[in-house]
Amino acid sequence: MSDTAAGPVSKRVFIDKQSPKAYHALTETAEAVRAVAADAGLDRTLVELINLRVSQVNGCAYCLDVHTRAALRAGETTQRLGVLAAWRDTELFTARERAALALAEAATEPANAAVQESAYAAAHQALTDDEISAVIWVAITINAFNRVSIMSKHPVRLIPHQ
Repeated sequence: MSDTAAGPVSKRVFIDKQSPKAYHALTETAEAVRAVAADAGLDRTLVELINLRVSQVNGCAYCLDVHTRAALRAGETTQRLGVLAAWRDTELFTARERAALALAEAATEPANAAVQESAYAAAHQALTDDEISAVIWVAITINAFNRVSIMSKHPVRLIPHQ
């Protein structure tokens, strides 16, 4: 155990490596959710925006790193990625994207019933039932991966300029 400004740091277990069967089941779930999202008509950039926003809310550095690169590969802009944490304060996101982001946030912090109702109301205005289901499944899945990475303290490695 070593110390940091935040206090003692204990050795972390990479639970994905320690329990590979459980992690494999989670990755299979993620594959199924990707297919559900595609079948519902959610494009890859919207899925990555959801992954990123949930990872921002949860403070998962590893998932933020992975999904920022994935969003850029999918064609997302650096401007929109740069303001994603404050998406409500810009006009850069469509009504559909805004509804999906609000619903993903509600799925990430589900204790507030009023926020859930508001998010669902907005979602029903902009999304189909299939899209609503897919957005919630994407949020649930990235929440699970966030917890795996946060509890394992997966490192973010510096990538030289590309």
